[in-house]
Amino acid sequence: MFRKIIASPSPPAESRPREGDLYRTVTTFGKTFELRYGYYDDIDRSGEPDVIYPDFRATPVYTKEGEPFITMMQDACEHFKGKGGRTDDTICAECTHCKRGEEWLGICTCPRNRKL
Repeated sequence: MFRKIIASPSPPAESRPREGDLYRTVTTFGKTFELRYGYYDDIDRSGEPDVIYPDFRATPVYTKEGEPFITMMQDACEHFKGKGGRTDDTICAECTHCKRGEEWLGICTCPRNRKL
């Protein structure tokens, strides 16, 4: 005998995030960032938008001490220092120079990356 499977209903369309909606305001290491919903690529537009994190490689932001902000999931730089070797998939979160902040944001404490 078959049972009827009841799926959880999808949230109403008006409560789903839309591109540009504010996800969260984050203050970390003395700076405030707005995280909004959006799409990284046009191909992603078939689904719901994701939280978009700042692209600190394209637009660097620094602490008062000159340390660059990073996202945990961005590709590690050439100064990576961590367990094992650096590969094409190595991210900043795996580096000993990474100091975690709120959400997926942090700073790089590597002296070579510091803004003088």
